[in-house]
Formats: sequence, structure tokens, C-alpha cells
Amino acid sequence: MCGIALILGDGAERVLFDRMLAAIAPRGDVEETLCDEAMLLGTQRLQIVDRERAVQPWTSADGAWALCYNGEVFNYRELRTELLGLGHQLRSSSDTEVVLEAFLEWGEDAVHHFRGEFAFAVVERSTGRVYLARDPVGVKPLYWSERGGRLHIASEVKSLVPVGTAVTEVPPGHHGWGGPGSAPQLAPYVDLMRLGEDEDPIEDPDEAMKLVRSALEDSIRVRVDTDLTVGVILSGGVDSALTLLHVQAMHPDCVAFTVGTSDSDDLRYARRLTSELGVPHEVIELRPNALRFDDVRTAIGMSELTEYGDIINALVSKPLFERVHRCGVKVVLSGDGSDELFGGYDMYRDVGDDLRQRLFQHKIRNLSRTELQRVDRTSMGNGVETRVPFLDLALVRLAMRLPIGLKVRDGVEKWVIRQAFADLLPDYIRRRPKNPMSHS
Repeated sequence: MCGIALILGDGAERVLFDRMLAAIAPRGDVEETLCDEAMLLGTQRLQIVDRERAVQPWTSADGAWALCYNGEVFNYRELRTELLGLGHQLRSSSDTEVVLEAFLEWGEDAVHHFRGEFAFAVVERSTGRVYLARDPVGVKPLYWSERGGRLHIASEVKSLVPVGTAVTEVPPGHHGWGGPGSAPQLAPYVDLMRLGEDEDPIEDPDEAMKLVRSALEDSIRVRVDTDLTVGVILSGGVDSALTLLHVQAMHPDCVAFTVGTSDSDDLRYARRLTSELGVPHEVIELRPNALRFDDVRTAIGMSELTEYGDIINALVSKPLFERVHRCGVKVVLSGDGSDELFGGYDMYRDVGDDLRQRLFQHKIRNLSRTELQRVDRTSMGNGVETRVPFLDLALVRLAMRLPIGLKVRDGVEKWVIRQAFADLLPDYIRRRPKNPMSHS
């Protein structure tokens, strides 16, 4: 939804602040700031919810607090109703206002009320103290650095490079306070590795399939609650096909986007599915021999990634999201996260159950630094917000309760997903094996 940049502390440098905001300019439609001598707050806002009134930085009615916010809280309508019942006077119909009012009502416990993909900073304007929070899985990014007694905060590393000091990530599922001369003291409010520990494992395949189906349907439903056209990143695989099938049923104003070489399996499967569904389909054909070193350099700079596989995926994602932006689509859904949650990689097939579980946890723990970082930077770098229904916290918690034997069975990866939606997925999609994005 946005990129944010803040400098807190006496002597905050406007030239530096302008450079920080310029570095994340592609993340939004409009630049908005709130500045005084000891506080420079800004957003590059991508206008999605209550586009005219949800101006940032959003301030409380008494002017005491200011919010810089990136992302979406999908249950904001329910929270808005609850806050009105508690006596709050609201001035918009945006999730931005709901985030700040929820913080004013519940303090640090507000994050437990949010269902969404978010990273935000709430500033106490009289002191410069700031409360930072990031969503449980790390879909949305947040970083900070210190220099000269001032605290600098931003959505991307490149925005903090001009500060000239070490950059620190706010980890997924963490929150806490910082301020001028005081590094943020952060603590987890969600521990991904312990999700579901206090609940019984789900051993029965039929129960698992029923719960997975319900959780995914609900996750997609809340993510298509918009009056804008919704795009789907479609590879023609199980996860993206399921996403498209649900989006079309819930939000008919949709369009699919597929990237690949002219003879790739992804294009072949995606064209067949969109033709059968009657869904508009944008195809981005790549010619590998046309890619140049400058394209690689741009992909590295945009994604802020350096691992070989991540760079290849970023290189493919860049033209994909450029096309999404040119088509005027601001919101897309993708199938990212399913492979990590439900055993979609070859490595899960070749090891014992104990090591599979450790690999599973390792993949989940590092999503925010790999796939999610690539998705955020390459989409938001083109003014597009990507929502990831497979990483809804309820679905993550459910996946943690499933034994690995329901995820990989008889050599079939994502077995429980394929079985849960056997009646919905075309057979040629359901039986298609997993291919990495770069395979296209």
C-alpha cells in the first residue's frame, strides 16, 4: 500500500529525508509528509482504501499521535464497528485510521486484533517516541538505523543507505518502542515456530482437507474486498490456479498475468485455464537471450537480494509487475507461501520426517528475507500491492498442525491441497508437478 520514511530527533535533515523518500517513490501514487524541526514523517502512498481521505501521515483527532502505515488490515471493517461502539469518532472509512484508533484503544495489544499484511510506525509527537510493528510473517518490510542521536525508519534498505550507518530489520511478528537516541527495543508478539503448539495435531485427512479448504477460501475472500480490479499472478500451477478460481468466483472484475518464454509450460497451462474460465489474460513473453547485465543489476537493486535463485526470480518478476502497472492494476493476489507451508519443494521428498519438519520451519522462518522480499520489492517497485492468501496467519497456524505426511504423501507434494480442492481444480492442473518460477 505504501512506502514510509521517518527521521526522529533534533536536527533532522530535510535533504536526507528527501533522499529517503525519493528512494521509495515507486511504492506510491502520491508523496505526503508531516514535518517539524525534530520530526520528519513521510509516505509514498498507494491509494487503495478510501483513496481520497486516507491521507498520511494520519494524525489523531487531538494531534498528539501520527501514523505512517504500509499494508492492509483486512478485518478493518469489523474493527471499525467495534471502535465506534467503544465511543471512537472516526473521520474516514479507511483501514489507516482504524490502525491508529485501535492503537489508541488497545495500545501494544492492538496487533493481536489485526488480520493483515502490515508494517507501521506510530509517533508520539510531543516526545518523538515511536512504536513499530510488523505483520507476523513479514509480508511487509520495515527497517531502522541510527545516526547522531536520531532514529531513521523506512520500508526499504535503499532508503536508509544515505544515512551511512548499519541498517537493522524489524523482524516479522515483532513490535516495540524506540525514539531519538534510543534504539528500538523489539519483542515478538507472535512466534511462528510455536504456532499451533497448544492445539492437537490434525491427523485425519478428511478433517485436514475440510479445514484447509475453509481457511483458504476465507483468506482469499478478505483479500478481494476492494472496488478495484484484482489481478492474479498465474503460473498455471496448483496454488495460482486455486487463487484464480476463487478470485473469479468472489470478485469477477479480475485479470490474470503470466510470465514465461513462448514455449514454457507455465504459459501453456495458464492459457488453457484462463480460456476455459473466460478470464482476461495478460502474457509477458520473455526471451532469455535478450536479458542483459543491466537487467540483472536493476533486479538486484530493486529486490535488495543477492542470492542466485532470488535474483533469477526477481529478474523474471520485474517485467511481470511492469505489465501489471501498465494495465492499471494496483492489487494482485499470488500463490506465494504455499510451497513453504505444504511441502512443495523436491527437498521434502528425499529426507526423513524429522528433517522434513526442520526444513519446513526453516523455510517459513526465512520467507521474509527471500520470496516475500522479492515479491514486495518487485511489485511495490512498480506501484502494485501483492497480497498473499496462503500466508494468512490462520492458514499458517493450521499448516503447523498438519503432520508432514499429509503434505508429502506417496511422492506427491502439497498432497492435502490437491485433495482438498480435487473437485474444483481441473485434473490437468491438479496433477501438474511443482516447477520453480525461473523454470518458466
